[in-house]
Amino acid sequence: MRTANRSNNQLRDISFITGINPYAEGSCLVKYGNTHVLCTATVEDKVPSWLKGQEKGWITAEYAMLPRSTQTRVPRETKKPSGRSQEIQRLIGRSLRAVVNLEKMPEISILIDCDVLQADGGTRVASVSGGFVALHQAIAGLIKAERLTENPIREFVAAVSCDICNGEPVLDVDYEEDSTSQVDMNFVMTESGKIVEIQGTAEGEPFTEQQFGRLLDLGKQGIQTIIAKQKEALQC
Repeated sequence: MRTANRSNNQLRDISFITGINPYAEGSCLVKYGNTHVLCTATVEDKVPSWLKGQEKGWITAEYAMLPRSTQTRVPRETKKPSGRSQEIQRLIGRSLRAVVNLEKMPEISILIDCDVLQADGGTRVASVSGGFVALHQAIAGLIKAERLTENPIREFVAAVSCDICNGEPVLDVDYEEDSTSQVDMNFVMTESGKIVEIQGTAEGEPFTEQQFGRLLDLGKQGIQTIIAKQKEALQC
């Protein structure tokens, strides 16, 4: 039996609370069950030096876990992000850039900050989904201010985890399930069902192509539900 008696294809309670930070151009508190991440978007009128003169924009991300986001204190990353944090923030940036036409936001950068307030599994996938909501708000503000003439967002994107626990494929795992799973998989997909990224590994025995297919189907199903919740929060 899963936590909270969920069925294998059931998401945790997922919500997106927008406008949580009055100073940011876009903000969202995303909740995947007991995993809570504050996502903010900051607009800057500049791009990295290697992009100057190319008439393109840029989207990047930073990720961090607050010290008591877990059951034991996580040290602050004061000097530089840990290897895990760097890997996750690169995932967030790649995922968001995949659904944006950067040529339609020339010389503009948007920085997405994802700060984990409370962690119970799936912080990276929650950050991708919440980060997109914050990004969407920032871009809507740029269009309203007539700083952009076209919407550069091609389509919505979201992410979810799927694991094999006790021999069964399950959707949107919490920490307890993730820590004992036999296969760990993260899916980032667009509204049209296109794949942005898949991260997966066997934690014990290798998994079969058939098992992967079942996890992929679960991921597609979950992401469609999450995108519907994003649209509801953004009133799209």
